[in-house]
Amino acid sequence: MKTYLITGCAGFIGSNFVHYMLKKYPEILLVNLDKLTYAGNLENLKDVEGDPRHVFVQGDICDKELVESLFAKYDFDYVINFAAESHVDRSIKNPEIFVQSNVMGTVNLLECVRLSQGVESVLNVTTDKVYYNNEWAWGYRENEFLDGFDPYSNSKSCSELATHSYQRSFFADGAVAISTARAGNVIGGGDFANDRIIPDCIRAVSQGKTIGIRNPYSTRPYQHVLEPLFAYLMIAALQAKDLKYAGSYNVGPDDCDCVTTGELADLFCRSWGQGVQWDNQAEANAPHEANFLKLDCSKLKATFGWHPRWHIGEAVDMVCAWSRVWLAGENIPDEMDREIREYARTYV
Repeated sequence: MKTYLITGCAGFIGSNFVHYMLKKYPEILLVNLDKLTYAGNLENLKDVEGDPRHVFVQGDICDKELVESLFAKYDFDYVINFAAESHVDRSIKNPEIFVQSNVMGTVNLLECVRLSQGVESVLNVTTDKVYYNNEWAWGYRENEFLDGFDPYSNSKSCSELATHSYQRSFFADGAVAISTARAGNVIGGGDFANDRIIPDCIRAVSQGKTIGIRNPYSTRPYQHVLEPLFAYLMIAALQAKDLKYAGSYNVGPDDCDCVTTGELADLFCRSWGQGVQWDNQAEANAPHEANFLKLDCSKLKATFGWHPRWHIGEAVDMVCAWSRVWLAGENIPDEMDREIREYARTYV
């Protein structure tokens, strides 16, 4: 039985990962650590609450003693870090917690891996915002300069650098395979964060309001949550078998699916129907935000033969389907299973 430590498991992306893993792999044990910043994401974990292979620990990766105790209790084979403070606006208001969680939390995990025996594979999930943004029209590659602008983005850049330092200083012998994954903007069912485009859309339609868009002209690499999850699992599994796969990888959509926030809102309104509309609510003194950002995912494609399966329109349709089920109080796990089956068919 393989044992996984998953941090940030009750968050939007982490909870989707946990649901998928427990459905797909009956021979694993998942130890999940999360401080429940957005408790609403536990909707995605309702059907695994009683699963004996699922151990949930409420806590913070910044709590070094807690993390050490987990490594002492369990022989982890895989460590996948989703835990993060992850919003640009909040990082402007309270930068310290972003540095603590995103930098020192990463160091806590890596230090425990360094002092433990048996860990085969580590994947640190960061963000596309780790790059110094030149507002280029082309996508950033993995060898570009890391220097995010705001405290959130820069803390994730620092998380990347800490990971690279540990890999070179302590794991150069290949005893542990370590990678980082820099994902584009992820959308999907179960995202309840404030001031994020898709959750804002869902909240607005549920209240019968017009959707407010703060920056309709910024271009981002939007992708459905299942796209990076399948990529993360692939990276973690294959690097455990062959160290040549360890490294840093961009995970994002093709160029045709890098759209403006306004275009994404158009797609949402079209998919939701019922005359839903959005309007421009740009703020004159809003925090700095990049206007143009996309990723070059050639390395991931060339190394693993990976490619995105769903275009942005299909991804938005899935978001709307999940959200209708949630708003109606119906079975979320069944809807998640349906989406996984639909997505998995594209791998056949």
